[in-house]
Amino acid sequence: MNSLRQAITATALLGAAAAGVSCGDVVRQGSSPVMILVDSLQGIGGTSSGSAGVQTAVLNSDVEIKGSIFNDLGSAMVRIVPKNINTTPSGPLLTTNNEVTITRVHVNYRRSDGQNQPGVDVPYPFDTGATATLPLTGLAVPLIFELVRHDAKLESPLIDLRTKFAVINTVAEVTLYGRDAVGNVITTTAYIPVNFADFGDPS
Repeated sequence: MNSLRQAITATALLGAAAAGVSCGDVVRQGSSPVMILVDSLQGIGGTSSGSAGVQTAVLNSDVEIKGSIFNDLGSAMVRIVPKNINTTPSGPLLTTNNEVTITRVHVNYRRSDGQNQPGVDVPYPFDTGATATLPLTGLAVPLIFELVRHDAKLESPLIDLRTKFAVINTVAEVTLYGRDAVGNVITTTAYIPVNFADFGDPS
């Protein structure tokens, strides 16, 4: 009984320690007086002409077009807003130190049926670079980034779609990472449906 009680106590202490770490991380990332908002997130399918396709709210990612592969892009309209709407005169005074520069994008794919093993059920998650500075005016700034890599279409499970009539329906979880001018980390996450298949070559 004593050993069981000791095990429970140790587990509780480990949980408290983990919670402390998590809370500290939230506090560190949440110390900026502004937050990032994503007004819209759309996909841009690659085309055989080499130019970007039309922006769509749902991306149909073609795994092969006329014997070639093309990456697909994401297009987000991003802005910052103060956490405290009473920024003046009683609230904090925002300066250019609070402008946020986006530096990195993380993309993770999930299926609604819960089968989410990377390289088997869905493409591997990845990080990519993207840069945009969000002004204090609250003006939305366009951010273009890679949403589906070339490599993903050469790996399982996407490469298998070339030889079978099937569609993999996913939701892409897109996390934007940025910092304000004094180094505070700010993140936000947006979502877009991405359907993978060999949709057939355009005429």
